[in-house]
Amino acid sequence: MGNFSEKPTLFAFDEAKPAPGKQPSYIKDHRARLRERFMAGGAEALPDYELLELVLFRAIPRQDVKPLARALLETFGDFNRVVSAPPARLSAVKGVGDAVITELKIVEAAAHRLARAKVMQRPVLSSWDQLVDYCHTAMAHRATEQFRILYLDRKNNLIADEAQGEGTVDHVPVYPREVVKRALEINASALILVHNHPSGDPTPSEADITMTHQIEDAARTLGIVLHDHIIIGQSTELSFRAEGYI
Repeated sequence: MGNFSEKPTLFAFDEAKPAPGKQPSYIKDHRARLRERFMAGGAEALPDYELLELVLFRAIPRQDVKPLARALLETFGDFNRVVSAPPARLSAVKGVGDAVITELKIVEAAAHRLARAKVMQRPVLSSWDQLVDYCHTAMAHRATEQFRILYLDRKNNLIADEAQGEGTVDHVPVYPREVVKRALEINASALILVHNHPSGDPTPSEADITMTHQIEDAARTLGIVLHDHIIIGQSTELSFRAEGYI
């Protein structure tokens, strides 16, 4: 009897390779049930991996995406960190291609757009919680520091939200003259500074404090008020105003 070898079956993300255009019934039934549960109970009815499956359905139409959903969560930690992960890091996960990255970035962009809509052209000081939520959505899970300036009009309505610079994991260059110059260009009367700490700890550094005072002094000279500087951590934030730094 001749010797033969049989390659082991690998249940990876491309485990089921049906004929083009055909979806196995067990996958079709699972997707239908998951969509029904989502429509009946909303996102709160689903754990992170199932909500992630719903996103992956569109990118991978004829395969079981549960293993990939779990692999992404094991790599990045939770749903928010998955959708906000940089494309380069996402592509390092086996099974993630351009289609998956595109779907995840669409979800991220939609979340940012929805959160931003709740604060733009509205009185910031009376909707502070929504503003902080927006900042967390936009910045909490970034791998590098980003510095944003929120420009307000005389009624403290948010009229512009602009990224002034991006940097490394622990530093971002900020130029007080550019911050104040832009405020004059759009006729802003007040500012709120926001930046994130990728480490997760929102405690300000000495450089953060010095830079804030420089911007405050430059703004005051031109009659522009600095309301606050908010540092965003992964699960919390710090207000310079509340902590007595300004």
